[in-house]
Amino acid sequence: MATGGDKRAALLRQITEEGGFAFVASAEKAAAGDLRAAEAAREMAWEQLHSAPRAEVGAAWRDAYALACLHVAGLRAAVGDRRAALRALDMGLIMGGDLLRAELDAAVAGLGHGDAGAGAGADGDVQRWEEGIAGGRDLADVLQLLPVNSLSCKQIERRSCISLEAFIRDYFLCESPVILSGCIDHWPARKKWKDIKYLESVAGDRTIPVQIKELHEDIAVPEYCSAGGGKLQSLNAWFGPHGTITPLHHDPHHNLFAQVLGRKYVRLYPASTSVGLYPNTESMLSNTSEVDLDNTDGKEYPETAALEFVDCVLEEGDLLYIPPKWWRYVRSLSISFSVSFRWRTSQLP
Repeated sequence: MATGGDKRAALLRQITEEGGFAFVASAEKAAAGDLRAAEAAREMAWEQLHSAPRAEVGAAWRDAYALACLHVAGLRAAVGDRRAALRALDMGLIMGGDLLRAELDAAVAGLGHGDAGAGAGADGDVQRWEEGIAGGRDLADVLQLLPVNSLSCKQIERRSCISLEAFIRDYFLCESPVILSGCIDHWPARKKWKDIKYLESVAGDRTIPVQIKELHEDIAVPEYCSAGGGKLQSLNAWFGPHGTITPLHHDPHHNLFAQVLGRKYVRLYPASTSVGLYPNTESMLSNTSEVDLDNTDGKEYPETAALEFVDCVLEEGDLLYIPPKWWRYVRSLSISFSVSFRWRTSQLP
């Protein structure tokens, strides 16, 4: 079995073969304790990650970025800068490859929780937090914030915790959205994430969108993600304040979107309406729309207003199925914490 040192040596040889002589020289200095060299190596790897579309970036450079993050974190931690060290490790987990992931996780665990929760949870903070989660319940006020015609057309069908077989038959096979209620009531997150003291104690200094181990243990992958011989591709947590907007976009995976805290407005357009949503012409942005639903220009985008869509207000405890290539617009109506499960099918049932 290769040791950590063997992995690093093999990685540096590969980077050398790919012409990354400057990176290797800086990484070697970083390993000897040179913080400036560590930062330089991280910047070089970062530039490589953004020199081409994600799918075209070699795995070695993702691993190189993770290595540079480990060097930066170690040197920052050595001088007592825990916050900077933790951020470097989180960025390594987010952007780096798999080769050194175990070392990144171990380094995060080695830093502990520090004083992330110190001073948290004062009465005023707790009250504001609870009020923020409970916001967005007045429909008249909500409608003033949403795009034109919101909640006036067909709303997304709602079912109560149906069986996997019924989900596959009625929604998965025909790629139709549905809200499933009562399916995540057993998650510890439904209760624990309402406690600001708990969140700050385990995640106060972490960089989103890392899936923080303690938070990961508070949820469970829904059985619906096994539809079609599914293989989970990603699991992401989304945390944000009232008013956070996710503009129109789509992705190629099946998606179960769990609303753990707060409320969100969601609007979905079927893939068949893509032309009328004016996808960006740049290849790296082709899954995003040029249309701003909050400020739609009818002259520049004349087809959009006539398109049919379905929408809803997603409540705490709801699980929303979004089929592949369906366009979505999302707006937080309160402080919100959501989790998305994306999976790709290997076969049809």
